[in-house]
Amino acid sequence: MKRKSKGWTAHQHHKVTKDGLEPNHGLFDLGVAPRECRRKIAMATGVAARTSNFHFGGIRCKGQSCQQASLVSSLTFNGCIQRELSWSFGVSRFLRFQRFNFSHSPVSENWKSLRTVPVLSCLRDGSVKYFDFSVIGSGVAGLCYALEVAKHGTVAVITKAEPHESNTNYAQGGVSAVLCPSDSVESHMQDTIVAGAYLCDDETVRVVCTEGPDRIRELIAIGASFDRGEDGNLHLAREGGHSHHRIVHAADMTGREIERALLEAVVSDPNISVFEHHFAIDLLTTLDGPDAVCHGVDTLNVETQEVVRFISKVTLLASGGAGHIYPSTTNPLVATGDGMAMAHRAQAVISNMEFVQFHPTALADEGLPIKPKKTRENSFLITEAVRGDGGILYNLGMERFMPLYDERAELAPRDVVARSIDDQLKKRNEKYVLLDISHRPTEKILSHFPNIAAECLKYGLDITRQPIPVVPAAHYMCGGVRAGLQGETNVRGLYVAGEVACTGLHGANRLASNSLLEALVFARRAVQPSIDHKKSTSIDLSASNWWTRTVVPKSLGRNVMHNILRRTKEVRKELQSIMWRYVGIVRSTTSLQTAKWRIDKLEAEWETYLFEHGWEQTFVGLEACEMRNLFCCAKLVVSSALARHESRGLHYMVDFPHVEENKRLPTIILPSLVNCTWSSRQLHKLPVC
Repeated sequence: MKRKSKGWTAHQHHKVTKDGLEPNHGLFDLGVAPRECRRKIAMATGVAARTSNFHFGGIRCKGQSCQQASLVSSLTFNGCIQRELSWSFGVSRFLRFQRFNFSHSPVSENWKSLRTVPVLSCLRDGSVKYFDFSVIGSGVAGLCYALEVAKHGTVAVITKAEPHESNTNYAQGGVSAVLCPSDSVESHMQDTIVAGAYLCDDETVRVVCTEGPDRIRELIAIGASFDRGEDGNLHLAREGGHSHHRIVHAADMTGREIERALLEAVVSDPNISVFEHHFAIDLLTTLDGPDAVCHGVDTLNVETQEVVRFISKVTLLASGGAGHIYPSTTNPLVATGDGMAMAHRAQAVISNMEFVQFHPTALADEGLPIKPKKTRENSFLITEAVRGDGGILYNLGMERFMPLYDERAELAPRDVVARSIDDQLKKRNEKYVLLDISHRPTEKILSHFPNIAAECLKYGLDITRQPIPVVPAAHYMCGGVRAGLQGETNVRGLYVAGEVACTGLHGANRLASNSLLEALVFARRAVQPSIDHKKSTSIDLSASNWWTRTVVPKSLGRNVMHNILRRTKEVRKELQSIMWRYVGIVRSTTSLQTAKWRIDKLEAEWETYLFEHGWEQTFVGLEACEMRNLFCCAKLVVSSALARHESRGLHYMVDFPHVEENKRLPTIILPSLVNCTWSSRQLHKLPVC
């Protein structure tokens, strides 16, 4: 019997205690009466709070924000709405809320008067650039979107490193889509919802599973080449959690092939300009009445050390995930949560950050016959497809263990497999397990997994004859910037797609190979509303002067900068260690509270170090700005995890080991007034304390 995923619902409230409070965030589950919320906040914080109005699509309730940073909390409001709301309603109406008592800025008035100013769709000078569309990120979501909107205006694709350096490029498995006659949209939906622990939004799941096949055909039309069988039809693989063969792939390098085809198309489009090595610092936003409005982004050209300001009518965030809040991750080095942190600082709503997916099978270098000479910047992924193709997991005693944990054995969803491996490692005090595919025909192994075979062979391991040493590693953020069915956010002019977004598709755990699918579908869905917004908006040539300029700290001198970079590198490792130890695959309230305290202390110490060495509020540097984003994302994960008093999907709590039906709701982090830490505020704005 199919179980319905309800999305937004009302439910009984829980108490808000001091132990559950998190600085700098306002964290909401949906469902408590507003007056009761206010009373609980006052009791929990013990300080005077000023009241502000939130507007939820015709429904008004009172929210709270406290004036002292040390006592501002992650408040779990189980209430405010007393009726069921869909995910899309939740974004397009529910998230149009009144801002907290900000003074009305003249910038907002300036923006209102721009409707009659002719658009300038070209570059102006070296430090300010004007485009119709700014796309932050060059993975599958950003490039697909850029190709479509380029038919209607000029596009800047802003990428942190080289254009191909994205999570897409590292995606091995493939793209899931219903392309076989024996498969069905309903079956794909059911697999997605079951894997997502029934926290997925039904409407989003149906949209993605229905539109997926067309997005695959569009990729093929652009020039992407996928594996085909002897009959000439697409070869469809099967992965964990899927009931059918539906994974379109290019051997074990699917992401690389998609990225190649898209980049070739982008480079040949005269309306698209690609800006390599431009690190996005902060979104440029103003207030228009109750609404935040996005007008572009400040970036740092890391090669020239110049701050470049992009002014645009529409901005798409497609910046990927935040894997590097953990010490071991399959994500590329650029995945430091920049988009999620920027959006949070820009007053965007964040959702479901507690659901961090750990891929169960990253290559364990310690188990290789020949050890790598230096530590990898990111773990080498052993794709889900290896298990889907018959790979078996053993502990170092060569005992098969997955049937002990789940009847689906190696084909269980990732969260189950990762926890099972984690349990084996802890029980046996071992550092890795073994994944064996050697019983399969050699030619099939080499044809299906040539990249994995070549990588392992470099270190003396022949996967056609020997098992592969594997260990879980941080892989994918199921949470992110909350988006509606067209990629819209509560910030006007800002759209999101890809891993940076939380669309409701993945729920509490992402089904294998649904990530590229989601990116393709939502990048395409964001196109038309973006075009409509572009047509109704004009650009003021003076807009670049509305925000304070951030600067590179050249005045500090080489020795001071060397010390700051050294300390920042140490702090980054300390944060990653905290997250792995206390906010890993298995969690507890005590471990999360310890993580909260240690992260707050570490951040305060780091910022004190910076400013004691001459750092200023408007200074920017790649390493320092990445660090502030890592702090921001780590705190979002911890606060979300503290709010969920159950075990669901990727979020497993030893003191709340069961699924609770009345907690089957997304976790919501609303914008915060208090932004006293350097990591929590936009650098072009003064701190609010």
